[in-house]
Amino acid sequence: MAPAKNILLVNPWIYDFTAYDFWLKPLGLLYVAALLEARPDVRLSFIDCLDRFHPGLAKPAGTKPDGRGPFPKEKVPKPDLLAGVPRRYSRYGIPVRLFEEELARVPRPDAVLLTCTMTYWYPGVQAVVDIVRRRFGAVPVILGGIYAALCPEHAAAHSGADIVAAGPAEKSLPAALDRVFGDGFGTAPWPAGFKSLPRPAFARLRDRTWLPVLGSRGCPFRCTFCASSLLADRFEQRAPASVAAEIAAHHDLFGTRHFAFYDDALLVDKERQAVPLLEMIAAARRPVRLHAPNGLHLREIDGALARLFRAAGVTSLYLSLESSDESVLRERSPKTVPGDLPRALAALEAAGYERSDVGVYLIMGLPGQRLAGVEESIRYVRSLGATPRIAFFSPIPGTGEWRELERRGVVTGATDPLLHNKLAFAYLMGDFTPAEFEGVGKMLAAEPAAGR
Repeated sequence: MAPAKNILLVNPWIYDFTAYDFWLKPLGLLYVAALLEARPDVRLSFIDCLDRFHPGLAKPAGTKPDGRGPFPKEKVPKPDLLAGVPRRYSRYGIPVRLFEEELARVPRPDAVLLTCTMTYWYPGVQAVVDIVRRRFGAVPVILGGIYAALCPEHAAAHSGADIVAAGPAEKSLPAALDRVFGDGFGTAPWPAGFKSLPRPAFARLRDRTWLPVLGSRGCPFRCTFCASSLLADRFEQRAPASVAAEIAAHHDLFGTRHFAFYDDALLVDKERQAVPLLEMIAAARRPVRLHAPNGLHLREIDGALARLFRAAGVTSLYLSLESSDESVLRERSPKTVPGDLPRALAALEAAGYERSDVGVYLIMGLPGQRLAGVEESIRYVRSLGATPRIAFFSPIPGTGEWRELERRGVVTGATDPLLHNKLAFAYLMGDFTPAEFEGVGKMLAAEPAAGR
């Protein structure tokens, strides 16, 4: 029998103007870990450069009871392309010294697998590859994740990885492993798709105060600014009983009490999916709290669902409105209309939620969007007693907004992903001026008027 292959998984640093652990974990990489650690011909190592709880850090990570908190950071030189952005640029995560110490403790890898979430975080991949190569020489490096899926040509040319595995891991990774190891290594028994993936390898994490849950992949909607439909070839939902059992198992194994849904469309087909799932969680009467940071579809929230949210322990509520401008929604985000928000808030309030605790996502920076429309959207949300949360537009290759920007000559296929950064786009390429962005920031920071 051939000796086992040593495979190292690394979650790289974030290089950005700002970053915060808003329920952020490398779920895709942890699914890959689960796939590989089940194989007798693999010995697996895992290093998380975003580990806020690494024992080598100079001081303990500040953290909220639900697990959110700031990353350690160190100022680094700003790329020349971003020189015009008047913000400090930093590397977020553990110090380089701790990463090098972690590398010294793992067996020499036969392959290194990396992920990268935001397309403009690729400098973190480059930094990891450089350090890995300096220590281990010409070890094969495979890159997956969202950056690899949306910008495969750029990743192949600039990330430093030898192989770019674009697309869901159960489809793209077998061929990549075959290229590295040959002998049909990647054709061993492998899941047929999303629904047959094993549970993520959360035992590899140092802190499990909270854990992510993925009950569905993709989204049936086609909002012009969103990449969800580009990252999954179809919308798939797991059986509610499977998701409920996963939450129960991780509560039993790790004592985890907080779970964040990573679904982009958690409430689609709610009577067959979300409702039975929440009913199972509520019936189990476990002391768990559920969070929905990706935004919930407003029109699905009625009195019965709001009461079920409460019974199941849904604590953090973020609703997807995007704009109070009906033309913006009709043309760019047809999943809702402004009138859905007051109905949803009324239902949530009747179920016992405070309106001020409900976050409502609004988007700013869409090509052609008017400042007055953004300001009016903020006032509209506040008039209903909820809390507006601005999501700054980031141009994503392949989306409808990207195609419009291409038509206008703002971006091309050769545009560096660093310019996908929401702040870089806002300052260097967008329709709003920096002063307008800062004005909206002050508007959000100001105390809302009393009453509603």
